[in-house]
Amino acid sequence: MGLSEASGQDIQQGRVPPQGRLLRRDLFPGESFQPFQVGASARRRDTQALLPVTQTMELRNRDYHVERPLMNQQQLEELGHRTSATRTYQWRTWFQCSRARARALLFQYLPVLSWLPRYPLRDWLLGDLLAGLSVAIMQLPQGLAYALLAGLPPVFGLYSSFYPVFVYFLFGTSRHISVGTFAVMSVMVGSVTESLAPDENFLQGVNATVDEVTRDHVRVQLASTLSVLVGLFQVGLGLVRFGFVVTYLSEPLVRGYTTAASVQVFVSQLKYVFGLQLSSRSGPLSLIYTVLEVCSLLPRSVVGTVVTALVSGVVLVLLKLLSDKLHRYLPMPIPGELLTLIGATGISYGVGLKSRFGVDVVGDIPAGLVPPVAPSPELFASLVGYAFTIAVVGFAIAISLGKIFALRHGYRVDSNQELVALGLSNFIGGIFQCFPVSCSMSRSLVQEGSGGNTQVAGAVSSLFILIIIVKLGELFRDLPKAVLAAAIIVNLKGMLKQFTDIPSLWKSNQMDLLIWLVTFVATILLNLDIGLAIAIVFSLLLVVFRTQLPRYSVLGQVPDTDIYQDVAEYSEAREVPGVKVFRSSATMYFANAELYSDALKKRCGVDVDRLISKKKKWLRKQEQKLKRMQKTLQKQTASSEGTSVSVQVNTNITDVESNNVDDSMARQASTGNELEDTTVSGQEDAKAANGSTLKALGLPQPHFHSLVLDLGALSFVDTVCIKSLKNIFRDFREIEVEVYMAACHAPVVSQLEAGHFFDASITKQHLFASVHDAVLFALQHPRSSPASPVSTTKL
Repeated sequence: MGLSEASGQDIQQGRVPPQGRLLRRDLFPGESFQPFQVGASARRRDTQALLPVTQTMELRNRDYHVERPLMNQQQLEELGHRTSATRTYQWRTWFQCSRARARALLFQYLPVLSWLPRYPLRDWLLGDLLAGLSVAIMQLPQGLAYALLAGLPPVFGLYSSFYPVFVYFLFGTSRHISVGTFAVMSVMVGSVTESLAPDENFLQGVNATVDEVTRDHVRVQLASTLSVLVGLFQVGLGLVRFGFVVTYLSEPLVRGYTTAASVQVFVSQLKYVFGLQLSSRSGPLSLIYTVLEVCSLLPRSVVGTVVTALVSGVVLVLLKLLSDKLHRYLPMPIPGELLTLIGATGISYGVGLKSRFGVDVVGDIPAGLVPPVAPSPELFASLVGYAFTIAVVGFAIAISLGKIFALRHGYRVDSNQELVALGLSNFIGGIFQCFPVSCSMSRSLVQEGSGGNTQVAGAVSSLFILIIIVKLGELFRDLPKAVLAAAIIVNLKGMLKQFTDIPSLWKSNQMDLLIWLVTFVATILLNLDIGLAIAIVFSLLLVVFRTQLPRYSVLGQVPDTDIYQDVAEYSEAREVPGVKVFRSSATMYFANAELYSDALKKRCGVDVDRLISKKKKWLRKQEQKLKRMQKTLQKQTASSEGTSVSVQVNTNITDVESNNVDDSMARQASTGNELEDTTVSGQEDAKAANGSTLKALGLPQPHFHSLVLDLGALSFVDTVCIKSLKNIFRDFREIEVEVYMAACHAPVVSQLEAGHFFDASITKQHLFASVHDAVLFALQHPRSSPASPVSTTKL
């Protein structure tokens, strides 16, 4: 489909606005005219979907002509008055001092000051109180249980459910997430404490019993120091605006990682379910060795412990099913964990499970808070690697869940401030002997579902935990550890359900499934820290791999439109005779620039390198033949007539060359600034330099005279990309095919300019606003006559 420019008379009479001079549709020979299906104005096109069906049917038969001139990049810049974008240096604002800036910074880093004074008591207070009480009821058993996952006495799980939660209330930006102990974080901490302070290091006496007091003291010191380091990492990353790091943790990666972590949690609780004494293991394949050891020691299981765990698990499942059925009629979920813990503690105290059946219990829980303790700097070197991994995982889980709730309720979560809030929670918590925390999915859902609107619910839950720590904690001294293990395993149901991601990802996106599986397998086999590192590296390598192998397409014109689509996908799309349009689905950069060039030459159906090689070989032979003829003539003339004839011969050759040069200079002087003149002169110069065309050399000619590169997918260019584009221009011009580019974004054009891509041979007149513009110009100005004739249109 061609276009012809509106006449000057139409513009003068006002039928076409001067600034919108457009091109009317012309047709290829034999093409029938079919009008565009559009409205009478741009606004009508946007609102057509909102009109009644009858009106829409009436609009289908109307024409809509957007008239504009055929534009290359140079004309587009002149028409649009392109100027370089002004750069803003954000660092300049960092040193500005004013009362408004100080107030903004205070509200930014202490968000509670911005929303708490405007807190609607009547509307939100009752819901937050109810949600806080519901979360606290869940927080109590989970805090005790997850402390066992971390390899610490249960009371430290209560500490970790108080200090970090209250700190997040002051500094967090999410209204609904419940910060505190979390199974994945706890098992990561447990892998650190059990690897750096294994039971074997604390054996004493003839019977080789473990000194639990000393062991627990060392592990608490490790966990609190680890929490301080995690907090420092998170605060530091938040202050340098490094919140975007979570973008490298895709959803399949996070879900595969949490699923593997849930398996790790499940295996770690088997020793409490069966009452076994297992050796501490860490590092690669530790999970496999632990499972094998549990299987070998099953005959030594404590029957009372197994029965206690089974009964507790069945009761918990039944209470959860009952709560799910009655949730519409209850103001808050049934506190299954709390009721099970209270009942199990009472039965254990009354029956004497520890003394009569050998069931291991929690033991003494000291009342009151512990004083702050400074971290141990000598442990920093051994914990820094674990701390960074835990910091990234904790932030990824919290921000992912926070953004889900923010999107659901229509507010914004600041990822950088979330890093600062979590970092301060872990840093201050570490000083008060807490272990690293994040947010819990189950508690967050309860906090939202029971009417929670703000972090006032979190503050209420932390105060409730404080009451338990100060007064009620010692009541749970006879609580069996098997009950806590059963509560942990039952709460893993949500994360273990993520195994259903495998069939769904297989149907939707197999690359995401590959990320999920690699993350899961690496985390299971190589432990949590190494597994996460491998998952991130594999995910990034997969992105690079997918950009290295994009989809390359030869485009054809969809009938009666200016739209070009892949001819392999659209059966009605037809290649424009004499013009080849090529597109890549990914940006071109150093990793795939060579692949782009190879795919281009392959898809064009012409062996470009072979043609160039044959042409150079033929020209080299002609040059050598001419030199031999000159030497023969010089010898013959020197022997017969002396040097006069030789001079005459050389003079004749010089005259011929000077005549060719004069002709070429005359042609160059007669050309204008338009691209068609530049194209013709380039063709004639090439003929003069090379001596002949492909046809004259007897070489096969390409079946197209112009190549259009659709660069709309380019988001940036580097030096390798620029060199590759220049080589494409050079190679295709060698085989008498002119190259054009189309649909470059403004930043890409700026980068091409900065890379000195445009010169005398490649100007902005070779770059067009759209593929259709480039195709029309190529039809109107063919570089050379192809084998099959092509009908062109005129402006």
